[in-house]
Amino acid sequence: MTEEIVRVAAKGDGVTPSGRHVAFAAPGDVIADDGSLLPGPHRAAPPCRHFGKCGGCQLQHLDEGALATFVRDRVVLAAEGQGILPVMVAPTHLSPSRSRRRASLHASAQGGRVVVGFRELASHKIVDMRECHVLRPELFSLVAPLRQMLASQRGRWAVDVDLTLSDQGVDCNLRHFAMEGLAATEAALHFAQTNRLARLTADLGFGAEALWEPEPVTVTLGGMRIPLPSSAFLQATADGEAALVAAAREWLADSTYSADLFAGLGTFAFALPGRVAAFEGARDAYLACRTAAGRTASRVEAHHRDLFRNPLQQDELSRFDGVLIDPPRAGAREQVAHIASSAVSRVVYISCNPASWAKDARTLIDAGFSLAELRPVGQFRWSTHVELASLFVR
Repeated sequence: MTEEIVRVAAKGDGVTPSGRHVAFAAPGDVIADDGSLLPGPHRAAPPCRHFGKCGGCQLQHLDEGALATFVRDRVVLAAEGQGILPVMVAPTHLSPSRSRRRASLHASAQGGRVVVGFRELASHKIVDMRECHVLRPELFSLVAPLRQMLASQRGRWAVDVDLTLSDQGVDCNLRHFAMEGLAATEAALHFAQTNRLARLTADLGFGAEALWEPEPVTVTLGGMRIPLPSSAFLQATADGEAALVAAAREWLADSTYSADLFAGLGTFAFALPGRVAAFEGARDAYLACRTAAGRTASRVEAHHRDLFRNPLQQDELSRFDGVLIDPPRAGAREQVAHIASSAVSRVVYISCNPASWAKDARTLIDAGFSLAELRPVGQFRWSTHVELASLFVR
């Protein structure tokens, strides 16, 4: 009996009405009697030679419409799973190809040669990257020079490479990088200088140490140049960041004093109108935010606070006429509970995990909020990783 693929599940498999999961199947594909897959109207030709092996992408076989639907369904179904119906769901925003401005690659010596790339699906084996359709060209252009530089390593080794595009160029951090001997040191410095890196840092066991930094490295957020700590968190694409920030600005346009919780470097704090109190637990990110906040004539206040161990309490939150929260993937159960019991009437919740977001959303709904709008965002193009912006109002 033939079956048609009707949707794509959370991990990227196509699913039939009977619940059968088929890897790399698109909606509209048909499973023939002999088990073969007959292409349907929503199947696209994967642009990358590594697709199917490289773990960086899982959905290059979907056309644009199916990809947008996948992102939307991940978000909407998470809400429905908690019994929540959004008043409005905006069209999915997808970041374009070759727009990722940060990535963590892996490198090691295999079979007498250096390989650099993402890991294979469900494996620790590294795919030796020869092309990439998600990374910004500035990042991908460093893959071949990285192979050459890391060839100076001796013995068995494995290095993780964090790449971030800053205002000054590419910021590169090497983790588990031994850099033993003069030849390895000279190769690293030559790599940084020849490729005009904004900064090269290496973690030799005591945290990231700068090996090359011609001028202080910054990233522009909300029109402000912010000092960029090594390997600091940024939204994956400038395009996706702009979509999330636009939603927050629109929804908090009338706020005169708002709180930005889990503020990081200040991605939202410096873009929001009125006065903003930015709360962040990571020391490096807080210090960077505070440095920039000092140039805003007290419009943005930076506060160092671990919101998991010490969440803002009901009376503290009630000072604000709007709250923005952008927690890590685990969500922020305790902090959201305090928001729910406060006098705050408008909450903007940014999330990179629909499942944890939906649980926190249920807490807000039970406290008298409604989910006024939901905006799905696919920053990690062709990946099963999705993000969202949401507005809750009492």
